[in-house]
This record gives sequence, C-alpha cells and structure tokens, in this order.
Amino acid sequence: MKLLVVGGGGREHAIVWKLAQSPLAEKIYCAPGNGGIAGLAECVDIRASDVDGLVRFARERAIDLVVVGPDDPLALGLVDALEGAGIRAFGPRKAAARLEWSKSYSKGWLQKYGIPTAADQTFTDAAAALAYLAEREPPFVIKADGLALGKGVIIAGDRAEAEAAIRSIMVDRAFGDAGASVVIEEYLTGPEMTVLAFTDGRTIRLMPCSQDHKRAFDGDKGPNTGGMGAFAPSPVYTPEIARECEE
Repeated sequence: MKLLVVGGGGREHAIVWKLAQSPLAEKIYCAPGNGGIAGLAECVDIRASDVDGLVRFARERAIDLVVVGPDDPLALGLVDALEGAGIRAFGPRKAAARLEWSKSYSKGWLQKYGIPTAADQTFTDAAAALAYLAEREPPFVIKADGLALGKGVIIAGDRAEAEAAIRSIMVDRAFGDAGASVVIEEYLTGPEMTVLAFTDGRTIRLMPCSQDHKRAFDGDKGPNTGGMGAFAPSPVYTPEIARECEE
C-alpha cells in the first residue's frame, strides 16, 4: 500500500514510525512532515490545511490510505474531500470533528446524552461574558470556542485575570476566529486523564489511558499549553473509571 500521513508533529512521527513497521507499507509520504519523519517517509511540501493540494497529491500518487493527524484539516473537512474523490482516509469527517473544533457544540452534545461535564455558559458578546463573571466567584475556566492549538484555555484564579482573558480572546482576538465565542466553565480540580478509542461507528477499542502535563512550568504553574509531555498508563485510571469511560 501507498500511504500518506498528514501533519508534521510528534504525533505524526509516531504514526509514521508505526506504519513503517507494517509489511503492507510499500511507500509512505508525509505532508508536510519534519526532519525526524524524513528518516522514515518521503516528506511532501504541502500544508496540512491545504485540502485541495492534499487531495490532488493523493490522486496523482494513487494513495491507498490517508491518515490525518492534526485537528485543523479534520475541521476543514479533509476526510470528506478525500472520500469524495474515492480515496480511503482514517479520521473523522467534518461533522464528527465538530466535537473537537467547537467547544460549545461539544458541551451541548455531552449534556444532551447525559455524559458528565462541568457546568458552563457560552457567550458571543464580550459585555455579556463580563457581566456573567461579575456575578460569580473565581476561579474560572475560560475557553475559546474554536481550535487554538491547545492554547485556547485559560484558568483564571481571580476576576481580573478572567476579565483580561475575555478581552484578549473576544475583543483582541488573540486566537483569531476561534475566539468569536467563548465558553466559561466551572472550575474542577483533580488529575486529568485522556482516554482515546478507535471506532468504526459500531464498535470501539480503547487505547491505554494517558495523563498530560498541560501547564507550561514545573509544579503545575503557568498557562495551559498544547501539552508539555504525557505518560501512560495513568496510575489514577482505576478499573472502575475504565468501565465508566467505556460505557
């Protein structure tokens, strides 16, 4: 098989590394890839967000399977475009990816299906968001609604910090259009775990639980980031929690 991996980060490096071990992998391309990936696959100078360019390349090279790593191309409908061109792709279609690229939609979906989640309110007007903060006690969790490369979540310890976050996201547009609306969420404490699963829409297969280091500095200090590393399995992932997650 001829394979194309979309993306250029550590996640895509890991995907390429594993795919290269398959006897079915005749040729692997990665767009755009990086220096480390270049030792395992042929890197192609196409941005992960260039949907038309990626579809065109996959057609020209008769790619058998495209594996999409980053959030942005999924939100742009890359999988839909590839499937429309008759090319098999691994990744959610745009409608399913909305669970990731819209936090307000994701929260509504969780509430609709009775999945536990922190209480929240969504705002498209900065003045209304500031008025809401004035009526409540900190700390607050402020989230840009759209994709912000893992940096769109601000944990505000006091009201002044929360108000500054609202102005930065909604007025100054620190995260661009991702900040057209914000989700203000109840602050919850405790360890955070990540449980990912593979699904074909009918069955699921859970991966080992991992635990992220989200804060930029040692001692859980500093702003949230796209992740400062992770480890697996998480020691706080008990069999009881595992069963609840799977259910």
